[in-house]
Amino acid sequence: MSIYAPQNPVARARRARTGRVLALVLAVLAAAVVGPQAFATEAGDVAPVVADTYTVGSGETLWGIAVSRTEPGEDVRDTVVEIQQLNAMSGSDLRAGDQIYVPVAG
Repeated sequence: MSIYAPQNPVARARRARTGRVLALVLAVLAAAVVGPQAFATEAGDVAPVVADTYTVGSGETLWGIAVSRTEPGEDVRDTVVEIQQLNAMSGSDLRAGDQIYVPVAG
């Protein structure tokens, strides 16, 4: 027994379109099922972060703000990195009036 598939250009285009639509539907279904799991974490995996909101004053720098928030004996660089992470900052640029999150000074 053999299966016959028409070989004319219209039939070929229809089969190709059907294949692309099927692939798109499967990709959307896979993203709907797997996608949310990619960002899920276990409840115990992430510690809550305690932060204050801070308004940047004229002439203030990220380093200066970090110095004021760093405990004696701790490394200011760690505080700078923490502030950058809290605010999703890729650099250290700040402008007067910016509101940023800073770690709670102990």
